[in-house]
Amino acid sequence: MTKLPDDVVAYGRSPEFNQDSVPSALQRQHTTKLGTWALINVLEGKLLYRILEPHSETIIEPHTPGVVQPQQPHEVEVIGPVRMFVEFYAKP
Repeated sequence: MTKLPDDVVAYGRSPEFNQDSVPSALQRQHTTKLGTWALINVLEGKLLYRILEPHSETIIEPHTPGVVQPQQPHEVEVIGPVRMFVEFYAKP
């Protein structure tokens, strides 16, 4: 699994979502903006994290976040009850 670069810092965070409130935009193909990394954090349950280019699928659970590289097409799929949020990172 990809890791965040050592030289990025957190600059934002989404609200906490559950299986009923995960926005549909996160569940279909989307990207982060140029220079923005994201960390998908699952607090309870699990998500299927799908990277679309190059294609890969990973189950994200607590303590195993999903890393999104800048402008990388991706989506998540809810797998049962879940609590999650997304943090955003960039170079200072």
